[in-house]
Amino acid sequence: MHEIDKQIIGAFEEAIEDARGENNGTREIVVFVPDNIDVAVIRKRLKMTQEEFADVFGFSLGSVRDWEQGRKPPLGSNRAFLTVIDRDPVAVFNALRQESTA
Repeated sequence: MHEIDKQIIGAFEEAIEDARGENNGTREIVVFVPDNIDVAVIRKRLKMTQEEFADVFGFSLGSVRDWEQGRKPPLGSNRAFLTVIDRDPVAVFNALRQESTA
């Protein structure tokens, strides 16, 4: 059996043990994503217009406006992404920055 096969089987066995609630020695990672995110505060702290914020981070302008005006809250992955933007905008800029191909 190849090493990669052993690793895959081991990962599946750990997943099954975890699903059964058995202690398999793996660490549990707990994340916190706030229920309420003030998008306007994040955007203004970054000194960006709504259009710039939407463009840079890949949101629709309509969504940014809806979030800021309280018509709709950010949900799911958007809420998580906004949390990351809020906590470490430099890391997000670096991760999304397009390298020059010149």
